[in-house]
Amino acid sequence: MRVRFLPAALLIPCAVIAAEGMWPLDNLPVSRLQAGYSFTPGRNWVDHVMRASARIAGGCSASFVSKDGLVMTNHHCAAACLSQLSTARKNFVVDGFLAHGRREEVRCPEIELNRLERISDVTDRVKGAVAGLDGEAFKLAKNAIEAKLSSACVGTQRETARCDVVDLYHGGLFPLYRYRRFQDVRLVWAPEQAVAFFGGDPDNFNFPRYDLDVAMLRAYENGKPARVKDFFPFSKAGAQAGEMVFVSGHPGSTLRQLTMSELDSFRDIRLIGGLLRLAEDRGILEQYSKLGPEEARTAENDLFGIENSYKASLGELRALLDPALVKQKQKEESDLRSFVASQPALRAGVGGAWDAIEKAQQAYRDIETQYSAIELARAFISRYFTHARQLVRGAEERAKPDADRLPEFNDSRLPGVEQRLFSTAPIYPEFENVRLGWSLTKMRELLGADDPFVRQVLGRKSPDQVAAALIAGTRLGDPAVRKALWTGGKEAIAKSDDPFIKLALAVDPAARAIRRRHEREVEAVVQKNTELIAQARFARQGTSAYPDATFTLRLSYGEVIGWNEGGTRIPPFTDFAGAFARDTGVEPFALPASWHAAKSKLDPTQRFNFVTDNDIIGGNSGSPVTNRNGEIVGLIFDGNIHSLGGAFWFDGRKNRAVAVHSGAILEALNKVYGAFDLVREIAGQ
Repeated sequence: MRVRFLPAALLIPCAVIAAEGMWPLDNLPVSRLQAGYSFTPGRNWVDHVMRASARIAGGCSASFVSKDGLVMTNHHCAAACLSQLSTARKNFVVDGFLAHGRREEVRCPEIELNRLERISDVTDRVKGAVAGLDGEAFKLAKNAIEAKLSSACVGTQRETARCDVVDLYHGGLFPLYRYRRFQDVRLVWAPEQAVAFFGGDPDNFNFPRYDLDVAMLRAYENGKPARVKDFFPFSKAGAQAGEMVFVSGHPGSTLRQLTMSELDSFRDIRLIGGLLRLAEDRGILEQYSKLGPEEARTAENDLFGIENSYKASLGELRALLDPALVKQKQKEESDLRSFVASQPALRAGVGGAWDAIEKAQQAYRDIETQYSAIELARAFISRYFTHARQLVRGAEERAKPDADRLPEFNDSRLPGVEQRLFSTAPIYPEFENVRLGWSLTKMRELLGADDPFVRQVLGRKSPDQVAAALIAGTRLGDPAVRKALWTGGKEAIAKSDDPFIKLALAVDPAARAIRRRHEREVEAVVQKNTELIAQARFARQGTSAYPDATFTLRLSYGEVIGWNEGGTRIPPFTDFAGAFARDTGVEPFALPASWHAAKSKLDPTQRFNFVTDNDIIGGNSGSPVTNRNGEIVGLIFDGNIHSLGGAFWFDGRKNRAVAVHSGAILEALNKVYGAFDLVREIAGQ
């Protein structure tokens, strides 16, 4: 393995709009940065950014902000922890939380924090392992080599290290990322949701905004706060208009290099079908929330996620229905195909790739309903079933050699599986009953009442009857029971009389069968042929273009700048005065009592939120916004409505990232929450 310790790589500039790009740290557009901003990131600067940045394994970004392992992220990234720690008597989501001293910091049941340590190039190893293979053989060989490489990378440090083989450029490059794993992560501070999500769903993906969407966590090692060398100090001034800024974070997924047939499938199935399901799911949870305050509390986190996903998906659908976007994507594909046709060697090897991917998309359309319901378990929306499947499959897979397992059960990934399985987060039977009954009803609707799988699951009972019986008989809400089943392996699973374990065992053959078909007819075909298309892209432009996002560390550069909307100039900043002016006293525009109590002490001109033209996407939530000196000037928490099309392209005229100003964080900590020790720690005192 060729190890890259992140020198600032040189690239040939290519034409892009504004500061487009989510760049891997070992392949930064140095010449472009120098030409546009007279800034050259040196090796020490890049290494520092890498080790001061972090990700929350569940799908968010974060950063270290003190030598004692203090971590900053978004409130909504810590929302699951807040919800899991809450009770009917104490609601951390609504009331907020502040630890007065290290002893009061509370461990989050399921948060895992990752800090990137090293990148190794294993492209030749991966491509060599799958050379000449197709279909299921291709997929199995790829799984096996990735398991081997990840296991060797982790070695004997499974509890503190994590290694992932990453697919960049859709099969063009395969780097191996090694992370420092922190599973003891504790809650330090979070404001009330009323100010963290001020404006609620109406303001989501919009600007102006007035949100203190921030939370502080702390990474622990061996029961003590982690001592870290690299962290981002806060800037005294915070973000300034026109200032060059960087976002170092973990964008989840972009689809800018997909073929037209893949984009069509994404639009028709993932977006249109997904929006219909999300809308119905939202209605179910809204009605459940109206049953009482405790029902509202237990549904709150799931409802937030559904509403956020619905709005994001709707924005993506609108983007894919935009004729300008479609025309641009068609041109990009046509130009690349013409280039391939003009090169005899490429034409022979790559020319048929687009047609093969289109055929795979038709196969996906044929099986998507069954695959989604059975293997993706959308027929069984229940935390009980999630645990049951992990236990059943874990027992089966751990008995195999590492290279032969399903990838999610490789040795390098087991610590994450175990953290979720042994989590002390409460499970609420009444809520689970509603969600499971609804998802079983959708299964019957989508697959049909006469479908053999539906008959196997429901028998002669209704979905609600089946759900009620399963939940009444299960003991999987107890983490001690789950741990005993996990430790006991296949023998314990076979002897278990838990109804969810029996259900997971009963449906697993069908789930594995549809999974194998999906891997053989869709995944393997797409992966092999997108690798060919990547070869064509490299032949045409090398790596002077950035790869699609893969929830790996990327750097985006840009500046603090507003935009024009319908002839009106949108300024880049909001302030505290604007938040109080927007306050109506009625949710979602009701500032919490703590803010009204502190109003006379607050500086009304303090900048609150701001926008930049950095290129971000979902997963960047919690990313630090830093200046060229590596100082925090803000915290990413959202994008504007135009940024939702960023999954497919970047429009520098209107795409904007939305951030909390660093000055607003410090002002609130000082004058609203009296978190003086925390402010001193952030200041390095």
